[in-house]
Amino acid sequence: MKNSSRTKKARYHLPAIGQRITKTSIAVFLCLIIYYLLGYRGSAMSAEAAITAIVCIQPYARDSRASALNRLAGSLIGVFWGLVFLLPFLFFPQLGKIVLLVYALMGLGTLLSLYTAVALHIPDSSGLAAIVYICVVIAFPDIDAPLVQAWHRIVDIGIGTLVAVGVNLFRLPREKHPERVIFVRSADLLPDRFTSVTPATMLRLNYLYQDGAKLCLMSEHAPAFLSLQLQETRLQMPMIVMDGAALYDPSDNRFLYFEPLPTDGTAALKKKLDALGMSHFIYTIHKNRICIFHRGELRAPEKLIYDHMRRSPYRSYLEGELYEPEEVVYFKLIAVDADIRRCERELEGFLQEQGLRSVVRPQSDTESLEALYIYSAKACMRRAQNVLLAKLREKEPDLVPVEVHATTPCINDHDTQHMLHLIGTVYEPVKLFGRRKKK
Repeated sequence: MKNSSRTKKARYHLPAIGQRITKTSIAVFLCLIIYYLLGYRGSAMSAEAAITAIVCIQPYARDSRASALNRLAGSLIGVFWGLVFLLPFLFFPQLGKIVLLVYALMGLGTLLSLYTAVALHIPDSSGLAAIVYICVVIAFPDIDAPLVQAWHRIVDIGIGTLVAVGVNLFRLPREKHPERVIFVRSADLLPDRFTSVTPATMLRLNYLYQDGAKLCLMSEHAPAFLSLQLQETRLQMPMIVMDGAALYDPSDNRFLYFEPLPTDGTAALKKKLDALGMSHFIYTIHKNRICIFHRGELRAPEKLIYDHMRRSPYRSYLEGELYEPEEVVYFKLIAVDADIRRCERELEGFLQEQGLRSVVRPQSDTESLEALYIYSAKACMRRAQNVLLAKLREKEPDLVPVEVHATTPCINDHDTQHMLHLIGTVYEPVKLFGRRKKK
């Protein structure tokens, strides 16, 4: 069955309860407690304070103060237009008997509240301005003292704003774990190898790296794909690439390690593929650069992929014989799925004899095409992790490996943000009970 990423369906997963949700519920609770202590009960409690608290809570405390000022300005806009609406009816009570006129003026006041916020360059507060306006005028005509009503709304908004700022400034105690080496598959962060990284993802990744998180990305592809996708991200850790066959350091633009194919296996595999009539690419690492040698004749669909890939500045495609057989990292065959499956069956026993292994993957950008990858049997993610840990422990002996996996396929940026949240909880979890004991 075809497993193209374009046909994947997102499976529903429950999102984590984040700080913003938690803080918002706490702020609403505190607003209700304040009014309870002031003697208000049931319907007499102020909803405006709770509403203000809800819209003022921001994900980060640094945003809350600016947001609170904007929200307060928006609330005052709503109160102002509420007074403008109520005062004419106070002096001309007969106008209140014309229902259509009353409702038309309410609608006009909503428009003016929204427009004023936009005109004052606080568009994020326009919704609150309209809400406050409605809260002021909704009880008409049962309002005997418009000025008192407006003053009550200002007090309610002030209480909600102060509670929101206070709650948002409070940060649950957290403990950073720079000793944890966090291994994450790039497929759990990005839907496919061609999807661009969003600014939100880039900023979050840069924050983690700059804050000291040891985040190691693992990819089934060569470094070229990650280098293009993450070129604006300041990666601070080596990456595991090519299905675990190599370690690549993006900061130094060099390979720290790779697991080559056995020399005898490389020569035997070339002859075997030539005998099967299968064109193939041979990926080598020569002087810290990936050089790709092509053998055989490409058919039209395969050539489309080849022409696209060779545009990359991170790869060198060559014709002819290898530089050094001991530099071969893997073979790659691209063909229609029927040919790939036939080739896989033909090679099954041969690969085991030569100390090789194979992986078949659909080409997500092209229907009906698949790719067959052939590596050394020693090349795998676990081995690459151990090699990286050994190198890192030369300077920091107490490093601890942690793998973070997504529970569902990454389909869009929502899944990416969910994954980044999981990474954040591993690197900097909430600390509720004292200090962590060192072993």
